[in-house]
Amino acid sequence: MIQSSTIESGRAAATELRWAEAYERLSIADADGGLAPPDLEVLATAALLRGEGHAALDVMTRAHEAYVVHGDVESGARAAAWIAVYQIELGEFSHSFEWIPRARRLLTSLAEPSTSVVGLAMVPTTVASIASGDHLGAERQAIEIEEIAERFRDLDLAAMGAFLRGYCVLELGDDGAGFAHMDRAVAAVEHRATSPVFSGFILCTAVGMAHIGFDLARVVAWTAVLDDWCRGQPELVAYDGQRHALRSALLRLQGAWDEASTEAELGMSRFRAGDYRAMWGAPYWYGELQRLRGALHSAAESFRRAGEAAWDPHPGAAMLLLTEGKVERAQEQIRRSAADADRFMRRYRLPAMVEIEIAAGDLEASRRALAELRVRAGSTPSPMLATVIAFATAQVRLAEGDAAEALVAGGEAGSGWRELGVPYELARSRVLLGRALRALGEAERARAEFEAARAGFTELGAVPALVELDRIMGSGRGSGALTDRELEVLRLVSTGLTNRAIAERLSLSEKTVARHLSNIFAKLGLSSRAGATAYAYENGLV
Repeated sequence: MIQSSTIESGRAAATELRWAEAYERLSIADADGGLAPPDLEVLATAALLRGEGHAALDVMTRAHEAYVVHGDVESGARAAAWIAVYQIELGEFSHSFEWIPRARRLLTSLAEPSTSVVGLAMVPTTVASIASGDHLGAERQAIEIEEIAERFRDLDLAAMGAFLRGYCVLELGDDGAGFAHMDRAVAAVEHRATSPVFSGFILCTAVGMAHIGFDLARVVAWTAVLDDWCRGQPELVAYDGQRHALRSALLRLQGAWDEASTEAELGMSRFRAGDYRAMWGAPYWYGELQRLRGALHSAAESFRRAGEAAWDPHPGAAMLLLTEGKVERAQEQIRRSAADADRFMRRYRLPAMVEIEIAAGDLEASRRALAELRVRAGSTPSPMLATVIAFATAQVRLAEGDAAEALVAGGEAGSGWRELGVPYELARSRVLLGRALRALGEAERARAEFEAARAGFTELGAVPALVELDRIMGSGRGSGALTDRELEVLRLVSTGLTNRAIAERLSLSEKTVARHLSNIFAKLGLSSRAGATAYAYENGLV
């Protein structure tokens, strides 16, 4: 009787998406007297979502074996298919190939399956085809999955079929159709028509693809869906780390770098807590933020960790080498990465390739990369992709010595970034405009663009960009206007200390520290602690 009530409470917790309680209650019941196969499946799902991936595999394997022993071949095949899906989610691709044939063998013994289990068994096969680069074959499989889902009215499977089809179409070069298929899949998740594992799989991958596809509108919309989905399951571990990492990537674009840093740290903590999917993206997106802020050693470590998780850490790692002045290594790595990438990922690397080839002095290679970027963008690129192309065009034209054309393309890029609300890239566009104007002999207009760029970089705390801007302008601002005490306060601010902590360190009142900080801002033309930190690093004060 006690076991029965424990099982019932575990089932109820799972239905209400309370995964910690579901995992705890069903585990107790399982240890006490064992669970029936359907309850083992629920326990396996709860274990996976709590970040206990290997426990989930063990429990689902027991469910599979129990179904087979009792002659329930169809349910045994379903459990085998889910094991293959779980192993893909855990990054154990080779082991998933052991379970796909098992599911197939069981299904071939059935005259006519009574459920959509045949389509479910095709999901890991389709993912394997995508991983091998057979996107045409994978698309045909995804269409068949959709047809099976429609025949059995399986909304969960239909959403996964639509998502996989969209993924393949994106890889085949049609952004419009590919993202439209993904729209259907995300809408199904938003309307709660999908299972937890498929929901997390679809949302995290879709948001990542939108980032890589330069589709900011979908990044914003789909991130909101992912946020809502995760927040509705406070005890979720799986997928939540990747959610924080993807939020960090969006906030970085939007200029909220302090919030982006917090989200990145949460993503990494969830990764350590058991969000296996976060290992694919959390270190990379964290590294990108660190690179832009000037934490170069930390960025290198993040990119290294991303590479260990089988994520190609480019273009970020190559751009880091460029920031460090290691131009030849950056050129070598971005070329190798682009050569090894599939169509969709290669396009994502091309803007960085344009910039690195220019820095390396290979204008012909930069022209080729730009031309390829335009072709791969298609006839109707997203607003963000069109802006990326305009910026890359301005870079190439300026390197060629055509300042007038660089001014036109740079203006288009600046307008695009302003409309999209991406302040860092807007500031970079202002630097390009300043360089073009200076080449055209319009020194005052050039200085105005440079100063606007400086203000943008300072507000963000983009230290390497500020250092590069001073190099371009051939000037640097001294700190001689600051008193010795103000210099002390500035150095401590740059370490991240609060006013109270600085006051304790210097034996001052918080009010005095606040006054010093106000004087520092006024003298240096700054408006934030992030800007003060950037200034301190830029001028070698720390």
